[in-house]
Amino acid sequence: MSRLEELANIALRVPSMLVLDLLYRCDVEGLTEHLKAKNDNMLFKYKYVIWNIYYLGHFINVVVLVLPLRHLVTLYLHVLVGLLLYMGHQISKDYIREELVYGYHAAAHLNASAFNRFVSAMTSQIILSTLCAFLMKTRKVWLFSAHVLPLLVRLWSPPHPTLLTISSLSLGLTAAGVAVFLLSNLFVPYRLARAAFSELTQFELTEIYRFLAVGFSLWNQYAVPALFSLFWCVLFTVQLCSDVLSVETSAPHSGIIFLLLTSVSECCATPYSLLGLTFVVSYLALGLLNLCKFYLGGFAAVQNENVMHRGVTEGVTLLLLALQTGLLDMQALQRTFLLCIILFIVTTSTLQSMIEITDPIILALGASRNRSVWKHIRGLSLCLFLLVFPMFMAYRISQFFHMDFWLLILVSSCMLTSLQVTGTMLIYLLFMVELFRSDPIESLDEVIYWVHAVSRVLEFLVALSVVAYGTWESLFGEWSWMGASVIIIHSYFNVWLRAQSGWRSFLLRRAAAKKISSLPAASEQQLQQHDDVCSICFQDMSSAVVTSCGHFFHGNCLRKWLYVQETCPMCHQPVQPAPSPQRDTESEQNADSPVTNETPAEEVPANPLEPQQEDEGEEHPAETHGEDAPGLCFQSVGDFCGFAEPIPSSSHDPPGHTSLPDVHTQGGVTRTDFPPTPPSEAGDRALDRCDTQPSGLRNSPAVPSRCEGAPGSCCSSDPAQEDPTTINQLDLPSGVHSDVR
Repeated sequence: MSRLEELANIALRVPSMLVLDLLYRCDVEGLTEHLKAKNDNMLFKYKYVIWNIYYLGHFINVVVLVLPLRHLVTLYLHVLVGLLLYMGHQISKDYIREELVYGYHAAAHLNASAFNRFVSAMTSQIILSTLCAFLMKTRKVWLFSAHVLPLLVRLWSPPHPTLLTISSLSLGLTAAGVAVFLLSNLFVPYRLARAAFSELTQFELTEIYRFLAVGFSLWNQYAVPALFSLFWCVLFTVQLCSDVLSVETSAPHSGIIFLLLTSVSECCATPYSLLGLTFVVSYLALGLLNLCKFYLGGFAAVQNENVMHRGVTEGVTLLLLALQTGLLDMQALQRTFLLCIILFIVTTSTLQSMIEITDPIILALGASRNRSVWKHIRGLSLCLFLLVFPMFMAYRISQFFHMDFWLLILVSSCMLTSLQVTGTMLIYLLFMVELFRSDPIESLDEVIYWVHAVSRVLEFLVALSVVAYGTWESLFGEWSWMGASVIIIHSYFNVWLRAQSGWRSFLLRRAAAKKISSLPAASEQQLQQHDDVCSICFQDMSSAVVTSCGHFFHGNCLRKWLYVQETCPMCHQPVQPAPSPQRDTESEQNADSPVTNETPAEEVPANPLEPQQEDEGEEHPAETHGEDAPGLCFQSVGDFCGFAEPIPSSSHDPPGHTSLPDVHTQGGVTRTDFPPTPPSEAGDRALDRCDTQPSGLRNSPAVPSRCEGAPGSCCSSDPAQEDPTTINQLDLPSGVHSDVR
């Protein structure tokens, strides 16, 4: 569809909307009461006729409104031809009246004045007849030349009464032709309706999505938003011109704002005009938001459309408030003041959308350290506007109306808009201060969080007060389904979801703070051995915390990460808080008390890393775990948790004597120091561990081989050289890794 067809599709439907609006304004009840006051018989005769004409007018205009564009153009062409025929008869009537005034009965060519009048009238009639034939796409010009008969008869110089008779005859011929045409096309609307119904029945409208698809197709085909907007603009222009003319004669000192509000209120007295105002407000909000985007980011920012920034919220808000407050049933002055409050709420909503657009852009300018001064000036100037204008609106609205609780909520919501802008500018200033500092601000994230938290809490309190006041009015005032639905929707979206989101954010931050405070801090020796940067910010680490999986991070960096996720940034394992000192004491007590020999050695393997060999079909011989097997001790801290095989303390200990490992905490890191093992026993033990490792793990590339032929290469016998993070840093398979932990 070309642009001209789109424009015609909208413009040709506006007259039907105007007639429907005019019919709605007609007071048929008042007319019938007036007829009843005059004569009851007259009321009995004309009452049903008036109502039938009223309903017939609605039906005809609705049919014209939904006609396809091709039939609509044809209809308007016929209407235009009818107007041209009426104009031709009016020209003939004026010509005959002039002839009667001059009283000239002779031939027209004998008198210059009479000849000029005749030529002018005949030329006009020929042009009209030709134009009618052209519009009807026919060469039968004589079909549209009945109004030329009086002029043709004038050539024979008949008496004046004969001219009047011929004029009436030509008018009758034209009326007869129009009647024949209407009767021949009487069932055209019925055939169109039947064709439309048959086309709709081809779709299986039993399914809701098909019905919605047809509805959206008709919505786009008839361009409903543009149609209602154009209709309301035409209506507002006519009403404004009428009000301006009346003000000049009655009250020339009225304010311009009051005059505009009065005209707007007069243009929303019917459902059709109210829908038109809804779409106009939606388009105005969309234009204002796009202007805001263009001012901040240029033409590219306008292309990135957000569904929530299409102006729909503002239009729906106006419509719901108008229906809830009964705007259509009020008098003109009451409607003006109520519309002022509704437009105030809609403007506040638009400013809120502008803040949602401005906030990420101005914060991105501060965080990204953008050097463009013009971008900073544009962002700050818009923030200043959003800071001052809501306060000005709140001041003006408090001057017009008496302050009550409902108006206080409106003013407070307007002030919250300024508060949000203040928070945004404060965060922007913090970013700029950090930009000019040599070292970063440590608690910047906490300050930003609490600035946002204060703003969100105040918004939540205002929303909660609105719900409380609305519930109070519904219970003890006027109750309606519309008001109840608005309260329910407002409670869910603005109260429940906000409370849930805020509480979830608070719990995440509290849990992250607890985890960070419980994690051990890395010592200087550990940082030197680690010799790496933070994996989150890629900066050197002068201080760090160590997670349970053995990774090093900055405390603030890990805290920011835990605000979003509860897993390690490197291995994505859950970050668990370190055990408390009480649990460490219990672990030491458990380590000091060995397990008695009542536990069968066959049930618990001597080595916690020794894998089960049932899958290979190999059975452990009975002589492997003899009755004289040494007891097992339980180890709850360190790199290996579970039952551990005791290690002999020294070579001079008697046979069968077992020394317990020393479990202690140093620098926030729990370490387990095993007593020194004789070289011969250490070598045998290392070889045993290498032999007991499954072939699948020995040959696996994921497990590096520590055995290089030397007996002591697998396990260090010197506790000073043993690093508790060594085993955690081994690249073991997932199954073995989880068993170790």
